Amino acid sequence: MGSSSSALKVCTDHQGGINWLSLSPDGQWLLTGSEDGTARLWSTADSQCRAHFQGHESYITFCHLENEAAFTCSADHTIRKWDVMTGQCLAVYRGHTSIVNRILVFKDYLFSGSYDRTARCWSVDKEKPIQEFRGHRNCVLTLALYSSKDVLEDSEEEELEEEKLSRGFLVTGSTDCTVKVWWVSSGRCHQTLLGHTGAVLCLILDAPNRELFSGSTDYTIRTWNIVTGEQLRVFKEHQGSVICLELVNRRLYSGSADRTVKCWLADTGERVRTFKAHKHSVSTLKYHAGILFTGSGDACARAFNTKTGILQRVFRGHKLVINCIQIHNELLYTASHDGTLRIWDIRSIQGRRSQKGSLSRLFNNKVGCMVHQENRGEQEAVELV
Repeated sequence: MGSSSSALKVCTDHQGGINWLSLSPDGQWLLTGSEDGTARLWSTADSQCRAHFQGHESYITFCHLENEAAFTCSADHTIRKWDVMTGQCLAVYRGHTSIVNRILVFKDYLFSGSYDRTARCWSVDKEKPIQEFRGHRNCVLTLALYSSKDVLEDSEEEELEEEKLSRGFLVTGSTDCTVKVWWVSSGRCHQTLLGHTGAVLCLILDAPNRELFSGSTDYTIRTWNIVTGEQLRVFKEHQGSVICLELVNRRLYSGSADRTVKCWLADTGERVRTFKAHKHSVSTLKYHAGILFTGSGDACARAFNTKTGILQRVFRGHKLVINCIQIHNELLYTASHDGTLRIWDIRSIQGRRSQKGSLSRLFNNKVGCMVHQENRGEQEAVELV
């Protein structure tokens, strides 16, 4: 299929690769975190850079954006909170002793995972950890969070956020080949999910169905019952590390170092489609209204019709791996290790699609996935095992 026209805009403000791209819940802002040690805030209304967050002493690995606050974590072992409007650093969270590579924000609480083999929980308003999760034998790469109430049937009464957190569970995936489930309130390990024989790179949680999906360098995806810890299914057809996952309407999409994306029926484990055409690892996925968008180590983004499997467009222009993508108001945003943020018009793709798809969640703030990068990421993490 032919390539797209050129990007609507190319933002070149960063002086190093962009490792992550986060969209605010209200859709008004984008946040980029970079190898240059800074983060930048972009308006989705006009694609202009509105703030420049400086203060980290090493590269930013991951970022998360709320409507009024931004959070960044870094190889300098710290996490920072920033005021979106002023760019002022509001807090520095210190305690980790190695690279902090994932963060997750839930109301007034912040969770982090690090190469120091621990995860931590912080009060957003304070700069000291209120809980530490220690037990992994190697790097913590990815995080997910759920409440016991999320998996209980016929439970509709309201509860305070503090009460929900006291019943909360943190899920961590590690290069030690395990997934661990922790009580947030005590820091105690509730379950260790055993089965993977390689580093766990990504997690997707489906709390209403009581399931957790994990992707690994052992080429498999595994499904777990998050109540019992039982391994339910193993998805085995990939020929390379499983780098990223996306779950939509009980269809699971998996991007792999084998240069493919596979679509599976989550309920049975049956593989129903393979999306090819990538010339390098698939580093990121995003489903939007019946179209699957992918980013790859071949520096291209692609759009596939999920019903037919047809490749509808190739977005060319980046020079290095695309690490993250977001979609808002029929615009595709691609962030690359080449240091640029590119913005593409996808209205013509939506007009040509042969199925009516529902708008998926634009960014699941409760799940973090491992991002494959050419000179850092999966390879670096695996080497530390």
